This record gives sequence, structure tokens and C-alpha cells, in this order.
Amino acid sequence: MKAKAAARMICPCRVQSARELSYQDCCEPIHLGALAATAEALMRSRYSAFALQLGEYLLASWHPSTRSASIEFDRSKWLRLDVHAHQLLADDRASVRFTAVYRDAFGAHKLHENSEFVREAGRWFYLGRLD
Repeated sequence: MKAKAAARMICPCRVQSARELSYQDCCEPIHLGALAATAEALMRSRYSAFALQLGEYLLASWHPSTRSASIEFDRSKWLRLDVHAHQLLADDRASVRFTAVYRDAFGAHKLHENSEFVREAGRWFYLGRLD
């Protein structure tokens, strides 16, 4: 992605704030190595990484104990992210409940998930789905 295009692009996670943030001001710093302040920020950055097909980032932000060996992308277009709840379960564990909307060759779909995150040495990682 060209730097000028990234600077103008609205962040795919569309964080709810007084104004929509650019990718450069929202998820890009986390994609480039900045620490996510919360599990929700990490989850938003992972959603943006799916939308932008940043496989290396997705693997790096996934806890080694549950990480897949690889990530394959299809032609899905990620349309919207709605965060319903962010809960700190313990000092270094949290959950984020969200809905992600995407479109593929078969139409539009909603992915509902309650994800668990763990923080190690100050860095949040995606652990997996909570039942």
C-alpha cells in the first residue's frame, strides 16, 4: 500500500470516536510494532489486518499456544466491525465480543465472536474463541 493512500484511507476498524480516524492514526502503528493499549485495540487491529490481508501481523498477534501454522485469505471483503463488549477478566486476560460483517461470492455474512486475549510482557495476544 502506498504511504499517501494509507494516510488518506479511513481505518477499516472504523473506531468509534468524534471523527473517523485514518489508518495511519489508528491501526497502522500497531501493525508496525506499537503495543496495543487494550485487548479491544488489538482485536480492532486484527480486524483491520484481515481487511488489508496482513498475514504476518495476524500470526504475530496470535498467541503461540493456539496459533495456526499459516493464514490463507480468500476474496472476502470486510465491511464493518461492531464491538459489543470489552471486559477485563483478570489483570492480563480480557474478552472482546464483536460482530464482523463481510461479503464473499455467496453474499453478505455476519461473524459473531467472543474472543479471549492474554497479555504477556505488556503485549496483548489473541488466544481464541470463548464458548
